[in-house]
Formats: sequence, structure tokens, C-alpha cells
Amino acid sequence: MSHPEMPPVDEAVIARRGEIAAALRRIVPNGVIDSAVALKPYESDGLTAYRTPPLLVVLPETVAQVSALLAWCHAHDVKVVPRGAGTSLSGGALPLADGVLLSMMKFNRVKEIDFDNRVAVVEPGVTNLGITRAVEHAGFYYAPDPSSQIACSIGGNVAENSGGVHCLKYGLTTNNVLGVQLVLMTGEVVRLGGKHLDSEGVDLLALIVGSEGLLGVVTEVTVRILRAPETARAVLVAFASSEAAGECVADIIAAGIIPGGMEMMDNPAINAAEDFVNVGYPRDAEALLIVELDGPDVEVDHLLARVEAIARARGAMECRVSTSDAERMAFWAGRKAAFPAVGRISPDYYCMDGTIPRRQLPLVLARMRELSKVHGLRVANVFHAGDGNLHPLILYDANVPGELDRAESFGADILRLCVEVGGVLTGEHGVGIEKRDLMPTMFSEVDLAHQIRVKCAFDEKHLLNPGKVFPELHRCAELGRMHVSGGRVPFPDIPRF
Repeated sequence: MSHPEMPPVDEAVIARRGEIAAALRRIVPNGVIDSAVALKPYESDGLTAYRTPPLLVVLPETVAQVSALLAWCHAHDVKVVPRGAGTSLSGGALPLADGVLLSMMKFNRVKEIDFDNRVAVVEPGVTNLGITRAVEHAGFYYAPDPSSQIACSIGGNVAENSGGVHCLKYGLTTNNVLGVQLVLMTGEVVRLGGKHLDSEGVDLLALIVGSEGLLGVVTEVTVRILRAPETARAVLVAFASSEAAGECVADIIAAGIIPGGMEMMDNPAINAAEDFVNVGYPRDAEALLIVELDGPDVEVDHLLARVEAIARARGAMECRVSTSDAERMAFWAGRKAAFPAVGRISPDYYCMDGTIPRRQLPLVLARMRELSKVHGLRVANVFHAGDGNLHPLILYDANVPGELDRAESFGADILRLCVEVGGVLTGEHGVGIEKRDLMPTMFSEVDLAHQIRVKCAFDEKHLLNPGKVFPELHRCAELGRMHVSGGRVPFPDIPRF
């Protein structure tokens, strides 16, 4: 994978840095950061191999401030990159040297909880887990639960259409968001959806969820909250091969069973997680499934028996059913901690995200082992097996010259493999800059042209999070031919560390 490039840096904007800071301070008096030291924490998101100090960081506190800030930047041709908690793993919140980084983390209030309509209205800086914490006293919860839920913000979840271990049964962010308020690049404030299930007319809300900060800045989110299930129990299923575990996943779904969650880890990930949390994972297993069933007691007992029978038929080495809620949570603790746990077995790792049809799981796992040998790098697999969302963790050492390049090349080959078998480039991390230059492997020029037209409808100057998602720079005025000065404009290199 070649190093991602970004839009050309506008030196004239950098020269106006003091003037821009002064203007934005008039809009957000106590929320502009411009010192080199204070900007350092914002130079990267979760894709830490790429870093660029932003021109400025602004932390507004009101919708009026966001509106005025965007309107000023639009009028003065200043780029803006929206940012939530900065946990994005695809470079979606990577700043620009000539752009304002707009942090939404002061928007951190739960504005309304409406148990009658089973919704909560929150600001985008509220953490994912914070929503559940706000409603669990009444027996409710917010279903999407990415592994970073303790830190990631709901605004970022909306931008990337985040998933989590329970998305198989309860859906991704898009299935749990009923409405948003957002501010367009021109400063116009618009509201899409609300507390009702469906809105009339064009479904613009579905367009916003997963738009990666390219179309507007979300300032309020209305989410669906669910009643906590009567019972939830999990079973650990160990297998001697990843292929057998993959076949078991397919068999469970084919039997008409939709678990609350169904996750899979391979042997390197199992041992790393066990070293980290000590929950009793079988260290000799080549693959481990965690299958959770929820609902009425009698239904859960019946489905657990069926899942265990299916697993035994596929040659499961061990089936261990949780006997208490504490034990169920312990099963999940290892899976939730798998990403940081892998840091114990490698100085660095590159977390990938691609999605495949479930039936292709055994084939893809076998091909990944072959690719591991080709690139000379180990890989630990942790993924949402139920919906085919893979999270291969490619292990490397950034201090060894060339290893990061090999890790990126390995990752690109995995993503091409996902598309080859009928899958897609991302399941929940988004495209950002990480997968941007692989978009043509999945989309034709006509497909991309239509997507860019949507971007132009919302942001004709391409000032909002430019350089992300689309593999080349296009001008809206030239969209019919998609040419500038006789050809597409390349992005210059971005520093990588």
C-alpha cells in the first residue's frame, strides 16, 4: 500500500494563522488552541502511523458557535476536520496543516431521556458507554458496543457507523440512530429524523450515518434505547482449527439462530487475552468462539443446547456455558481487551477492518495464513464472526526498517481478498485515509463519481474533512469530466512515523 497523500497544503492559509486564530477567538472566546505544545495531542487519531499538527484546534460549546465557525471558514476558504474522541483507526480524524481541527468533546451532555418512546437525546461528545450508564438504572441500554466504547464518542460512532459485539442481532449505529442535528459547512443548521421510527421523503439520515465527517458536523444525536433482556448467557466453544470454528459460525446462522453476539479469536489472540485478563480461556485451542444468547429464560436454555449440539457436531474440543452474569462478563472481558492485550506480544500492531460473507470465513482464514508467510509477519485474528467483520491484527516492529511498509502491504492484500470473495473494505472503522486508495478495487469510476456528487451537494468547496474516502482530488465545478487542468490532481505525501 503506498503512503496516503493529502490535499495540497495552502501556504497562504498557514501565513494567515494568526489572523484566523484571532477571528475564531471572537467566535469561541475560550476554546482556541494554537501553541505548538498544546497541539501535539491532536496530531493523530488511532491510526498513529500518520501525524500532522493541525493549524489550530477549536473546541466550541454551543451549536451557535459551531455554525458561526463553519460559516466563517467557508467564507474564508479554510478547511475543517471534525473530531470526536480521536479513537478512529482509519485516519478519519487526521488533521491538516492548513486546516482547523474542530473538536466536539465539549458537547458532552445527555440532553433528554424519554423512556416512554425509548430514546435518548445526547450530544456528540457523550461516550458510547455513557449512554448505557445514563439509562441502565431503569433497565435500558444502548445496543451498539464497539470495543472502545468506554472512550469513543457517539458523534464518532455516527461518522463511522460503528458496530460492536452485539451488532449481529441489534444492528450497527445506523440501525440505532433515529435523528441528528448537524451543521453544514455553510453554517446552516439542519435536523434529520427525530424520535419517530421513520422519516418521510429521502432517507438523508442514513446518508449521514457513516459519512465520515465529509457532509456536516453532528451536534445532537437521538438514539434508540432498548430494554435489557431478561436473561443473557454465553458459551465458550474451543476448536482445534479456525476452519472448524468458521464452519460452526455458518452452521449456527443457517439453523436460524441469531445470537446476541458471536465473536471469534485465534490462538495468538486467545493467549494474549488470557495473559492480560486471566479468565480461563483454553490456551491450546486454535480458535475460540464466544456465543451469547439473550431473551426469555426458556428460549435461552433451548438455544444454548442447540448451539452446543452444532458445535459438538463440528468437533468442538470444549463447550463451557456461563453459570452467572459475572462469568458471562468474564468471557467478554477477554474479547473486549484483546486489542490492548496483543500489545503484550508485539511492539506494534496494525488493526485491520474488512467484512466478508460468513460462508467465506474458512477460506479467508486459510488465505490469511498464506499471506502471513508471504509478508513475513504474524497476524492475530479477533473479529465479529456473526456478521463476517474481520479485525486481523498484523504484528510488526516500527523500529525495524521496512516492517511498517510490509504491514501496510499485508493489510492491503487482506482488504483486496475481502472484496475478491464478495465482501467490502470496511465493516465499522470507515475508509478515512487508510483504505481510501483501495476504493477503486470495490467501486468503478461511475460509482465514485456519484459518491462525489453527494459530497459536492453538501460541501461544494471540499473544505470539510478533505482528502478522506475519495482516492483523488476532484473539483465540483468539473465533476462532469472530473478533470482539473487536463487531469486529476494528485495529493502530496503526508508525514508518517
